[in-house]
Amino acid sequence: MRLVLALGIFLVWAGSGQVQPAAPSQPTPPAPRPENTPQEGKAAPEKSAPEKPALVNAGRPMKLEASCTLEDIQSAGLDCTDEASCRLFLELSAMETVGNKIFLIGNIHTPSTTLYSVFLASEDSGKTWREAYERLRGTGLDHIQFIDFENGWISGQELYPLPRDPFLLITNDGGKTWRQRPLFSEPRMGSIQQFWFSSRQNGTLVVDRGASGDAGRYELYESPNGGETWMVREVSDRPVRIRRGPETERGWRIRPEASSHSFRIERQQGERWVQAAAFLVPIGICKPPDAVSPAPPPESEPSAAPEPPPQPAPRKPPSLRRPKQ
Repeated sequence: MRLVLALGIFLVWAGSGQVQPAAPSQPTPPAPRPENTPQEGKAAPEKSAPEKPALVNAGRPMKLEASCTLEDIQSAGLDCTDEASCRLFLELSAMETVGNKIFLIGNIHTPSTTLYSVFLASEDSGKTWREAYERLRGTGLDHIQFIDFENGWISGQELYPLPRDPFLLITNDGGKTWRQRPLFSEPRMGSIQQFWFSSRQNGTLVVDRGASGDAGRYELYESPNGGETWMVREVSDRPVRIRRGPETERGWRIRPEASSHSFRIERQQGERWVQAAAFLVPIGICKPPDAVSPAPPPESEPSAAPEPPPQPAPRKPPSLRRPKQ
């Protein structure tokens, strides 16, 4: 009996190349959302950034790898014939620390246009760095908060041609994976001006709709479930401020340094600030890909030259001798 069972397992393995795992069970459908919630779409699956070589901190400012595709140039409306107009720069807008972990957010931009978001993370106090989430085209990340060692949020929005479609990146495993949660179910102008979570579940945020707001430029929202859904609480023509709890002094800061053309990540030690890492601001030039010239046709063997047509024999010149009499 055991021999027959083993033989059956071997045949299955040999035919498929691998044992297929059992299909996962269907998740329990979520409870109905409260009325007036702006978000009806589905959250993006949790994911981290594609694997890239880690940046190793050797004491000098590190340079982030950056390049442009033809689609990047066209979608941003760039004219990259002039080298100066398409230089690439790194901007770091905010940071957060959780134990030995450091999180940095910002964007990659030219002098006129934001090209991609950037999210860097270190799990060893700045010795090595990786990109914790994929770069999003035309997007900037602005604010970050961790409420504990597991739960954190990052706000962002698309920036081209105007700020629109605000969203949150949410983690529940200390930053190992993140999922993108759009704030609205339909495209809308606006950006997240500020947000604050007082607990794992309760959060508030303010959306600045810019000049497109008819009923009011500023909208205050509250979330009862960790940022999964949001309900509007106030609309005003004047700026709205949210209630924030006392922030603990973390002893970290981002400081731009003109002499080295870099952002310095510094930690406070007593009365001194000590550098933990640094990143170069100029990181390259956005160049269109070179045109690919068509390959020359394959050389063919020269054909044999046709034989010339036979020529008539040359006529003999007339003899100079006089004929005999």
